[in-house]
Amino acid sequence: MLTFQSVILGVLLGGLYALLAAGLTLYFGVMRVVMIAHSAFLILAAYLAWYFHRETGIDPLVSLAGTVPLFFVLGVAMQRLLISRLRAATLTMMSVLLTFAIALLIEGLLGYVFSGTQRRTQLSYSGTSLDFFGARVAVVKLIAFGLAAAALLGLYVLLKASRFGLALRATIQHRDAAQLAGIDTNRIAGYGFGLGLATAAIGGTALALDTTIYPSLHWHWIGPLMAIIVVGGLGSVPGAAIAAMLLGLTQSLLQLPLGTTWAQTVFYVALFATLAFRPQGFFGGRLAQRF
Repeated sequence: MLTFQSVILGVLLGGLYALLAAGLTLYFGVMRVVMIAHSAFLILAAYLAWYFHRETGIDPLVSLAGTVPLFFVLGVAMQRLLISRLRAATLTMMSVLLTFAIALLIEGLLGYVFSGTQRRTQLSYSGTSLDFFGARVAVVKLIAFGLAAAALLGLYVLLKASRFGLALRATIQHRDAAQLAGIDTNRIAGYGFGLGLATAAIGGTALALDTTIYPSLHWHWIGPLMAIIVVGGLGSVPGAAIAAMLLGLTQSLLQLPLGTTWAQTVFYVALFATLAFRPQGFFGGRLAQRF
């Protein structure tokens, strides 16, 4: 029964990981930008969800109506005012330094405004759970998974069934060819960056439902999220989703014999193995072309 419960929790955790990593694949796929600050924006979104709930009593899910558009606009502005000014020849390297500085800035602002005290969103359904074939599953975990699944489904439909999605996928697959076809790749890059940051708003809100947050928590997420997008294949959204589910499930199963701390090493082992034996990732290639 414990193994079954670990599988259920691993699937729920993997779904959340897939959402958190989706934005990173968009940044790299469209612009070859390594967005170190993505996890810092996740924690910023979690703080906003917690703060709005504390001050107004509204459910964090309702606050998405404000934070998602806000983060989208922030992403577009960030790409146009900062990322677009970086030289193409050194874009990947310089984006690491730039977004690292932004992550430090966000952490500092959160520490200044909210202090380093740990915060947790207390909801009316926080302590409730449901029985699922004998396994007890917290309601907040189910809601977070449902939110992640809905967001990923919406992202899939947007990329597959809209003119913007077609232009974005063309830019990801071959930027120069997309320009020759008449696509304004600079505008698409801005919207793609905004879309990536919008996923951070949704992911951060999902985190706020069931996670104790503090300003420096974003450092905890950088390693696992980077491992997911590398294993899945840089720039491949479906590859990242598959890698997230597999690694989340593996982590949950390893918690039984190894404990929580050691189970997280699965991300770093997977990252090392991928870089050593298949640097292009295990789930990219043709799979990426279909998305």
